[in-house]
Amino acid sequence: MPTPHDQPAPSTTAPTDTATPDGFIRVRGAREHNLRDVDVDIPRDRIVAFTGISGSGKSSLAFGTVFAEAQRRFLESVAPYARRLIAQGSTPHVDAITGLPPAVALQQRRGAPSTRSTVGTLTTLSNSVRMLYSRAGTYPDGATQLYSDSFSPNTVAGACPRCHGLGTAHEVTEASAVHDPSLSIREGAITAWPGAWQGKNLRDVTAVLGYDIDRPWQDLPKEDRDWLLFTEEQPVVEVHPKRDRVAKPYKGRFWSARQYTLHTLADSQSETQRNKALRFVESGPCQLCGGSGLTRAALAVTFGGLSIAEFNALPLSEVVEVLRPAVELTDPTPAQSSVTSGERSEVAQSIATDLHGRIDVLIGLGLGYLGLDRATPTLSPGETQRLRIATQLRSGLFGVVYVLDEPSAGLHPADTESLVQVLDDLRASGNSVFVVEHDMDIVRRADWIVDVGPGAGSGGGRVLYSGPPAGLAEVEESVTRRYLQPGGERAAHERREPVGTLEIRGAALHNLDDLDLDLPLGVLTAVTGVSGSGKSSLVGGVLPAIATEHPLISRVVEVDQKPIGRTPRSNLATYTGMFDAVRQAFAATEDARERGRTAGRFSFNVEGGRCEVCQGEGSVSVELLFLPGSWAPCPECHGARYNAETLEVRRDGATIADVLGMTVDEAADALADLPAAARELTALRSVGLGYLRLGQPAPELSGGEAQRIKLATELQRARSGHTLYLLDEPSTGLHPADVELLTAQLARLTDAGNTVVVVEHVMSVVAQADHVVDMGPAGGDEGGRVVASGTPAEVAAATGSRTAPFLRAALGA
Repeated sequence: MPTPHDQPAPSTTAPTDTATPDGFIRVRGAREHNLRDVDVDIPRDRIVAFTGISGSGKSSLAFGTVFAEAQRRFLESVAPYARRLIAQGSTPHVDAITGLPPAVALQQRRGAPSTRSTVGTLTTLSNSVRMLYSRAGTYPDGATQLYSDSFSPNTVAGACPRCHGLGTAHEVTEASAVHDPSLSIREGAITAWPGAWQGKNLRDVTAVLGYDIDRPWQDLPKEDRDWLLFTEEQPVVEVHPKRDRVAKPYKGRFWSARQYTLHTLADSQSETQRNKALRFVESGPCQLCGGSGLTRAALAVTFGGLSIAEFNALPLSEVVEVLRPAVELTDPTPAQSSVTSGERSEVAQSIATDLHGRIDVLIGLGLGYLGLDRATPTLSPGETQRLRIATQLRSGLFGVVYVLDEPSAGLHPADTESLVQVLDDLRASGNSVFVVEHDMDIVRRADWIVDVGPGAGSGGGRVLYSGPPAGLAEVEESVTRRYLQPGGERAAHERREPVGTLEIRGAALHNLDDLDLDLPLGVLTAVTGVSGSGKSSLVGGVLPAIATEHPLISRVVEVDQKPIGRTPRSNLATYTGMFDAVRQAFAATEDARERGRTAGRFSFNVEGGRCEVCQGEGSVSVELLFLPGSWAPCPECHGARYNAETLEVRRDGATIADVLGMTVDEAADALADLPAAARELTALRSVGLGYLRLGQPAPELSGGEAQRIKLATELQRARSGHTLYLLDEPSTGLHPADVELLTAQLARLTDAGNTVVVVEHVMSVVAQADHVVDMGPAGGDEGGRVVASGTPAEVAAATGSRTAPFLRAALGA
């Protein structure tokens, strides 16, 4: 098989024949998103890096075209009825792809907000652990064998009857339900009851039941107070409204404070109502199951002297030691009829050996500090993706194309080496590895580079280069080539002097243990350290809690990566507020005044101007009987969101729908005469988001894009200084050229008299900081301490810091 170096010199002009040479995937006429009729040949059985600035089209090529077409072809072999059960993407816009093997995509996705999803369930290791305890655990004398489902808090058989498998019990007490005992029931003493009419109804029912609702709560007999708060009874009485002559008598049901609160927590579909109900409970580990969420019968079974809850709580690096005796059994016994203990059986050895091997892969990826019971919403995107990669590595697949979305995201440079080793292992197993990547250390290690650009949005969409990494240096159009050489990101700046100090003493959160730290104010501070070292606990947990008490800090702003909206109706233009100025501008045109159109007419969220067929969504759901349902452009407005009458109004030749379809870069020229919009657009461009469309739905934005939108919004606020800005990995998903733009904006915030603290792994950003706090030395229980603190040069010279050698390289030392 030819290697990349055996191929002719790379060319941006593809051959005209359509035959597929051995070892290549040939793409012809790709037009997905901003791709401009792209032709490119990509080698199989190699590590291929797709590079380019944010929005250039590299993900459209790797995921939207190559992976989407591989998935489509696979699903063609599935029965039509079964396809309805599989989430499918759209058919890619491409003329032809030849030489394409099956593909697996590992994209950056944050965990769903459910504590029932854990490291164990994500990696499927929990299935094997439950089987280990079921078939090879040590049972109490006289106990009957339990099925594996009995060791899961997510099943009826295994869930604790008190907390229903959550591990946390909510208890209503008199103190939590009644916040002011000097009030009467009529005055709202029972705070846990609802407000408005429903609360009045409960008060009237209470009066009919014979309780004094005008007497101060603290003066009521304890027996009455306990019944009103905790009874399980729900008597129904007839209520005769006294103050409303029109209202007729009705039947009213009584709910105690405990019943109403726990019912709201368990059954309400409103997150707002559930959060409100949490104000009236005392929460803590369930006393029945000790916070494990399991039944007592399951917790009584042990392996290696540990219950399954204790086993799942161990770091993975310690789990392998618990498994080792079973793995190394020299004379295992056959399966026994007795269920007292099976720890020395063939079954124990078989399951333990499999678990040991799978966990070794995770430890090799630097995840040994995680426990199987760690909830996935608490994981970083990088940790989540490494867990998925490890699962695939053990799958033993051959001849597959793995398409990875920034596998280095959230990784400390010290962990990059282990990631590259995993990618090498996938390739050595006979697979192709395609990575959309911004980390130049990984790009340099690739066998082949596909560089897309040169710009973003309409300014990109072309393959500038496809070939071995060394050849990219000859492509002048490429923005990437400057950063591919070590030291290409190096820059120098004058350090700022602190204006004060924020003293942290005895901080304890997660793995932070009695942490002391002096954080300088008025400067840019970078917090570094390997995954799990305590960076986010410090910046996202400790600092917001104590910073507002400092006289030099007027407010604290956490610029996080949470979505800017959860529905397609929320978009870039509406979130930033610039759409209000745009609608006002359209309402002020001569066309609008002649037709009597107001600014409200140009909103796609209300009746009047929107298309009523799609309700302003721009697309409609299409049901296809036995084929999977899909979304298609609205047949009435063709995706414009507005009705024809609204689109008759034009401003500078463009309709309101045309404006929403513009990128930030395009809108900067078209809306230059609107100061409010122009300021927001300038800020968005300054953080590298010029390629986004104004009407781009919020769910389509990555966490990094959402964070930079929030940062751009902050840049437009009236800045009086003395604000503490906290950012968690703002460079995630950014090309090195965009990182330079981001760093400039962080400097701008700092120069305005604010304090900026960033959790960061990109050493070019850390090198530009005024102060560095390095956490570690490792992750989990071996972290949570300050390894080094000082200027970048001082931390780079520190001994015992895993960050130091990489920071020295970034500083050119």
